[in-house]
Amino acid sequence: MFKISNLSFWNLVPLLVLLIFVTPILIVLFSLFSGFSENISHIYDYLLFEYISNSLILVLGVSILVFIIGVSTAWLVTNYNFFGKNFFEWALILPLAIPPYILAYTFTGLFDTFGTLNNFARDIFFLDESTALFPNVRNIYGGIIIFAFTLYPYLYLLARMSFLNQSKSMIESGRMLGLNQFQVFYKVALPLIRPAIVAGLMLVSMEVLSDFGAVEHFAIPTFTTGIFRTWQGMYDLTSAMQLASFLLIIVAFFIFIERKSRRGAMYSPQSSNFRPIKEEKLKGINNVIAFIICFIPILIGFILPVFELSFWAFSYSTTFFSEKFIQTALNTIIVSFSAAILCTMLALIINFSIRLNNNKSLNSLSSLLTIGYGIPGLILAIGIVKLTTALDASFNIFITGSLIGLIVAYLIKSYALPSLSIEAGFNRINKKIDDSARTLKSTGWHMLLNVHFPLLRGSILTATLLGFAEIVKELPATLILRPFNFDTLAVSTYLYAAEERMFEAAAPAISIVLIGLIPIIFLSQMIRNSKPVK
Repeated sequence: MFKISNLSFWNLVPLLVLLIFVTPILIVLFSLFSGFSENISHIYDYLLFEYISNSLILVLGVSILVFIIGVSTAWLVTNYNFFGKNFFEWALILPLAIPPYILAYTFTGLFDTFGTLNNFARDIFFLDESTALFPNVRNIYGGIIIFAFTLYPYLYLLARMSFLNQSKSMIESGRMLGLNQFQVFYKVALPLIRPAIVAGLMLVSMEVLSDFGAVEHFAIPTFTTGIFRTWQGMYDLTSAMQLASFLLIIVAFFIFIERKSRRGAMYSPQSSNFRPIKEEKLKGINNVIAFIICFIPILIGFILPVFELSFWAFSYSTTFFSEKFIQTALNTIIVSFSAAILCTMLALIINFSIRLNNNKSLNSLSSLLTIGYGIPGLILAIGIVKLTTALDASFNIFITGSLIGLIVAYLIKSYALPSLSIEAGFNRINKKIDDSARTLKSTGWHMLLNVHFPLLRGSILTATLLGFAEIVKELPATLILRPFNFDTLAVSTYLYAAEERMFEAAAPAISIVLIGLIPIIFLSQMIRNSKPVK
């Protein structure tokens, strides 16, 4: 019987996982070498410019608004003491719990001609039923607002950590040179956090480019809606793959820039005489302005949608506890938790393999495994469908349309978060413990299960919960790859919203938000404990 040695096994597993992860992506890219059909020619001639221009407008508009919100709020909570400052430090990340497509649905319900706010205004001011005081948000400008107020926390978190690590001496030097507060911010502090800003904006751009639910609901023609319509509307998988290839190349560029910028932000040098910045207390009108600047993002990105969803859900409570909703919730919990556990197990084995072998090549390989977070779920779904169809035909099996393809997509898409948590856990374990274990003839599985696992229980739990929360929100991959008559909370929310049944969409939507609060709890705790390094 063939037996794989421990060393071979720990080297082999990361390679096999990498093969599984990259194969769907390579299948999509290789479609460019196939012949071009009439459909793709039609898309290139008449639709591609619209997809590119709309995607570019969204990315630029969202980036500008995210920069304004994320940097300004991070600067205020880091450098000033004002009313509500301790609350805003962690509350500013609350919009991360709400996916853009859910905010799009709630804003439609709020600002539609017969939405909550317009109905309220008509009742108050005794206006005609056709009068709408609030504008329609289902357009590209509404899309920019939706994305900006759900995604700005990415930049806020990175900018805040960079501001925390700036030295008081640099700020004081700027003031000694006669610079006012705004000039100190613009000429001294802001240039020093440029890598963090670029990394945050790249993350935001990837999220915008990969979104399907919000742009589909707002009827904004982008790459993702074009790919979906080419596949599902024209029944042309090859053309959809070729269109997806162009989007994949763009996303790969953003991933490269984000990785490079993140390294710059992570390893920016600090002065040996580092002193934390002393908070300046704001009074009067400045205190009020700071409060408003920090409160508005939370109001728009979290409070309003949660209030609207809660109103819908509890006003129509029969839908909340219906048999269909309970089954959908169970489907979501079972498949998401199963995928999260598998993802955590893979992250544990791969990161242990890197630690065991101390191999730079394996370390680089591990970084490649995390690129899935930036790949749109729709692209992964296309590649997986093509792969499973080929496997079904070659080996006479029936994978296509099963949960296997869906779970693989979840693993590729969400691996980064559990891996980062597990990696951080391993980094906290002194390597002398490994040396002691080897002295006692402990290797491979014995070392992992008996030495490292007890020390990693907190990291493993965190990794599983973070992966679970991320998987629950995934829409396009789930929509395409789910088995027949198998709905999740994300799919159920999308289908109800597509039929303008907003009240029925409330129950699954608010459930997604509540689950999305899991990583927020962890992040908020980290923020409370975050201190600049002295």
